[in-house]
Amino acid sequence: MKRTFAAGLFGVTAMLMAGSAMAGEAKVFETKSAINNLSTVMVDGGKARPLTVGFGSGAYRRPGDPANMFYAVSDRGPNFVCGDVEAVLGVPADQVCKGQKVRVYPTPDYSPSIYTVFLNDDGSFDVKDVITLKDQNGVPLTGLTNKLTVAKTEKPVDTNGNPLEQSVSSIDAEGIIRLSDGSYWIGEENGPSILHAAADGTVIERIVPAGSEKDFEGSAYKVTGGLPAILVKRQTNRGIESMAVSPDESKLYFMVQNPLANPNADAYKAAKNTRLFVYDRTASKLSGEYIYQLDDPQSFRNDPSKKQNAPRISEVLALGNDRLLVLERTDKTTKLHEVELEGATNIIATRWDDMSTSPTLEQQNDLGSINLTPVSKTLRFDSADYPEAPNKLEGLAIMGDGALAMINDNDFGIKGDPTKVILIDGLVQVDKF
Repeated sequence: MKRTFAAGLFGVTAMLMAGSAMAGEAKVFETKSAINNLSTVMVDGGKARPLTVGFGSGAYRRPGDPANMFYAVSDRGPNFVCGDVEAVLGVPADQVCKGQKVRVYPTPDYSPSIYTVFLNDDGSFDVKDVITLKDQNGVPLTGLTNKLTVAKTEKPVDTNGNPLEQSVSSIDAEGIIRLSDGSYWIGEENGPSILHAAADGTVIERIVPAGSEKDFEGSAYKVTGGLPAILVKRQTNRGIESMAVSPDESKLYFMVQNPLANPNADAYKAAKNTRLFVYDRTASKLSGEYIYQLDDPQSFRNDPSKKQNAPRISEVLALGNDRLLVLERTDKTTKLHEVELEGATNIIATRWDDMSTSPTLEQQNDLGSINLTPVSKTLRFDSADYPEAPNKLEGLAIMGDGALAMINDNDFGIKGDPTKVILIDGLVQVDKF
């Protein structure tokens, strides 16, 4: 095994287009692809809101793919809380939400999809080859919430406040990798779950927390309870937002976005310990669970906070075997930490996965006192040093011979933000096998 520095997107070409850029310099890409335009929504008495496709929830480039290409995945589609109704639609919140605690879906028929993104020398990027995620009958999946009874979920409504039907099959795709056989693995937030999908986007299997399988009965795809039951304690909208694969494709890595609401939401708000999992593809089961401690919220320089639940995990990228790049962010600041699993405590199938354990792992920020060692963290990137970097970076991909691409989730443009890709040379070291 040999470790080398990331060198560039197209080798010499990348150096020329960046003006002989030194390591750490950034180039930003934007798109004018027509496929980026989704729809325009408007309600009575409101304002027109043009929506774009938010395909930056996760990213991945498979070794051997074109040097300037990566895959990107969209999440459940445009959605927002009642507090954003006036800013997005230009009408009072009560006109849509009618005093209820709901989430608004302006395009409820949208299907989470996989896109291919091509970076161009002129600083633009093209979006091509859309693959819709679908069930075994070929029916496109929606992003509306599942009918959950074990885990908490949200009630969806349209822009007129009409209730939308929840679905046992719907997904909130957030992380993606593609294997050499052409199939995909996807991190899914709402279940929370992980999905295996065929090359054409057909879901082969959805792996959910043990004990929650009945909530997915009737799905037109296989459902397996292969995740720890305790994951149903995930805070709403803070499920699994990541997916990575080892260089030999034997292992998947994914993380819970935030500490669990274990035993309750108060614990989630104060907790630092979130969970990083390793899935053995050969044995078809989890082989590892590790503790990742979130940074102090005051250390996120573009938007320091006193709230420990402000930082969250939005992506994981494998740099080698059990060596990862973890994207930890707030709304306006993104950090990338290199993480090593070696030396950290593997807590899989221990009392920390038992919902009866008290105090819980989420209530134990001083791990030394309970003889647990979290994964090591080394800061490799802070967006506060790059004013050109967009907010809410969520997808990571190693391009060509090694430059790191980061793409933001623009939330389908509900607040007018465009999707951007920022490319940086020489930022990380990648193992060569």
